[in-house]
Amino acid sequence: MVHQQYDKVDLKIYDTREEMGVAAAREAVQCIQELLKTRSEINCIFAAAPSQNEFLAALASDKTVPWNRINAYHMDEYVGLGIGHPKSFNHFLSQAIFDRVPFKSVHLINGANDPDREVRRYGALLDAAPTQITFMGIGENGHIAFNDPSVADFHDPMTIKKVKLDNVCRRQQVHDGCFDSLESVPQYALSVTVPRLAASEYIFCVVPTKNKHAATVAALKGPVSETCPASILRRTDHVRMYIDQDCAGDLL
Repeated sequence: MVHQQYDKVDLKIYDTREEMGVAAAREAVQCIQELLKTRSEINCIFAAAPSQNEFLAALASDKTVPWNRINAYHMDEYVGLGIGHPKSFNHFLSQAIFDRVPFKSVHLINGANDPDREVRRYGALLDAAPTQITFMGIGENGHIAFNDPSVADFHDPMTIKKVKLDNVCRRQQVHDGCFDSLESVPQYALSVTVPRLAASEYIFCVVPTKNKHAATVAALKGPVSETCPASILRRTDHVRMYIDQDCAGDLL
């Protein structure tokens, strides 16, 4: 493991995706246990993407976590895809972790609802639940959640909003095997905004594969701007990033 610091981002580089995911989960469990020493329950936001597979599998299998003291949320959803839709993020997370452990509560974004009403509904839930931990990744275009460069706003007044996905983001969903073709990827989504994600007390960012190398370098070494939304992590307290060698490339 290689340990590096980029402004406020504490970066750890592992040889393999499996090592990366297991290590991130182990440290996430430690963080959860520490937080629950001083409060009765905590709120956590989860990302849905194949990049999170190893991390979520390791986290869900940990038997020491008091899941019944954790409220779960997720950070984005495709417009038009309802609860349980096989291509939805709520379905992905339900299979990966939400249905595997006994959370105190799970709050799903329903993409089949009217987008404006769902923004108000889910925004109100998050406004009433300050987040202790956010578990996220970085997209090939540098997005966090579905805050693509074209819609990201570091000073966004919204908690969650409807966004149009750029083609780099939509192609990533095909690269990840989530959709068969670009045409089948929805054009719009609901996304928790950058300031709301950054407001979390702790952020665990898990980023494997060479496809994420350029975005990760831009986030860690480029300007802090909406052109690479993930760059905001360098100005955010208590950010831990975990990547594999494929993602790291010449960062090593």
